Amino acid sequence: MKRKSTAAQDKESWQKLWPSQHPEKSVPLLQALHILTRDGTLNADSRRKLTQVLHLTQLLRPSLEALLEQPDEPVLADVGAGKSYLGFILYDLVFGPAGRGRVVGVEARDKLVESSRALAAASGFERMEFMASPIAEATVPGGRAGMVTALHACDTATDDAIRFALRHEAKVVALVPCCQAEVARLLEGKSGPLRQLWRHPIQRREFGAHITNVIRGLFLEAHGYKVRVTELTGLEHSMKNELILAERHQRSNAQARGELDRLIDQLGVRPALLDATAA
Repeated sequence: MKRKSTAAQDKESWQKLWPSQHPEKSVPLLQALHILTRDGTLNADSRRKLTQVLHLTQLLRPSLEALLEQPDEPVLADVGAGKSYLGFILYDLVFGPAGRGRVVGVEARDKLVESSRALAAASGFERMEFMASPIAEATVPGGRAGMVTALHACDTATDDAIRFALRHEAKVVALVPCCQAEVARLLEGKSGPLRQLWRHPIQRREFGAHITNVIRGLFLEAHGYKVRVTELTGLEHSMKNELILAERHQRSNAQARGELDRLIDQLGVRPALLDATAA
C-alpha cells in the first residue's frame, strides 16, 4: 500500500482542525494570512498559531451566536489586531455563514491596516472594516460593540482594550494578555509585609504579570461582568496562555469592587487601569 506524502498528510491534518464542512474554500484566506504555505500545508509555527485561534474561536462561538440572535446587528471589535488573524477567521467561520454582523479591526500601524483592508476586499468580506488608530483613541461607528477581543496585546494595551470595551458597552470581552510589565515596575523597591513575593527580579516579573491579570479580572467583575479565567491552549503552542473571558450581567458589583480595593491596599501599588472612568 502506497504511503501518503508528508505534504498530503499535513493538508489532511489542518483540514481536520478546521471547523467547516468545506475547508477548501478557506485556503486562499489562510494562505494570504501565511497560516498555510503555497502548497496548502502547515509548518510548525503556523500550526501553533492556527491551534490558538481555532481554540479561541470555539470558546467564543456560543457568545457570538447569542449576539447574532439579537435584533440589532452585532459588532465585534478586535483591538490591537495586528495582522487580524482572529478577526478574519471569526468572519470566515462565524459572521460570513451567519450573513450578518460586522467585524471591526483596530490597529495603530497603517501598513497592517492597509494590507488587512486589501485582504478583506479580495476575500469578499464586505462587513469587515479596519481603523488605523491606537486603541485608546478608537471609537467604533455607532459607539457600541457587542464583543471586544484583544489577542496578545502587549503590556498596558490590554488595559486599553478593557477601557475600550467599557466605552463601547461590550457584552462580552475576551483577552489574551501579553508581556505585562507595569505592575512589576511599580513593585520595584516597594517594601511591606508581602515584599518577599517580589524581591528578586525574575519573581517580581512573574508575580507582577500574575497580579496584573488578577486585577484585570476583579476590575471587570466590579463593572458587572462575570469573569472566567482559563488556559487558552497547551503551553506547547504558546507561553502567553491565559484567557480572560468576561460577560456583562449588571452595571456594577460592589462586592468585587471591595475585593479589588482590599487587594490594592495590601499590595500598595495602583495600576493606571484603576483610574479608568467607569462605563
